[in-house]
Amino acid sequence: MKIASWLLISFLLILSTSACTPGVSQTGEGGWVSPTPMQTPPASPTVELSPTPMVTRSPTVAPYPTDTPPPPSAAPPTEGTQASPTPHHCWNRGGYLEKESISAAELEHPLAFQVYLPPCYYHHTEQYYPVLYLLHGLYSTDNQWVRLGVVETARTLMTEGEIPPFIIVMPRDRDWSLPPENKFGDVLVFELVLWVDNHYRTIPGHEFRAIGGLSRGGNWALHIGLQYWGMFGALGAHSAPVFYTDGLKISRWLDEIPPEKMPRIFIDIGENDGDGEYIHIFEDMLNERGIPHEWHLNPGTHNEEYWGAHLEQYLLWYSETWGES
Repeated sequence: MKIASWLLISFLLILSTSACTPGVSQTGEGGWVSPTPMQTPPASPTVELSPTPMVTRSPTVAPYPTDTPPPPSAAPPTEGTQASPTPHHCWNRGGYLEKESISAAELEHPLAFQVYLPPCYYHHTEQYYPVLYLLHGLYSTDNQWVRLGVVETARTLMTEGEIPPFIIVMPRDRDWSLPPENKFGDVLVFELVLWVDNHYRTIPGHEFRAIGGLSRGGNWALHIGLQYWGMFGALGAHSAPVFYTDGLKISRWLDEIPPEKMPRIFIDIGENDGDGEYIHIFEDMLNERGIPHEWHLNPGTHNEEYWGAHLEQYLLWYSETWGES
């Protein structure tokens, strides 16, 4: 009877402990906070696409990112031999917007993403392109940047010669948890980048690859761009509240990056943005270390109207060194 009683008491204690497991804290070390929810955007409009077949791919184990990722299926041009666009009827078509997805063991769902290919991509078959990865905000999807007008803005700037042609990849983060629990960033670095480099005519090397995002997407851009600094030559944080789980890590990442490998950094936020406290702290950290960066405090708040108004500025900044290639 005594043994039976102890077994019953032990079983009740296990149930009690399981029921009291704490959830995710809203504040973390260093006082960094998670982003506040964005207003749910309206339904995405129908976009005319020139899709290629949906592709699934088994995850691969990749080494820590380096400056020289595996080459694409066709050999890229050497530096200084990138073909310049010539007048062609295909420029009037405005480029191509394609939908793709890849499977990854670390994610519950396949990683869906949209790819914007510049005008004449399928006509200038000897030309290779830089790549910009743009990440969406909380409660939105891979269509957010498209809805904001990034396709039309990029097409106009490319057609007018204001920016060089490049590829834009817009992946979807379905999981609203934070890193390191959320593996979206790892899958982007170790699988999506390699998939894009192997399926499109990209120029390998971090100096021809950039990453940026708005709101929560800006948090991801900082997390990925600083932790995996060998992968991206530029990172943009647009109205980024900063992941509280990255609080103390960001300081360490900044100290670990060799000065000559530090990515170009662009930060902007609206004057009336209520989520700006910790991006200001990040900017102070850059100043304390003498790290070059661009800082813009603009009129506006934390909404799509603000980000849409600055699309042209973003694209000009991301691509400003690519025109020198």
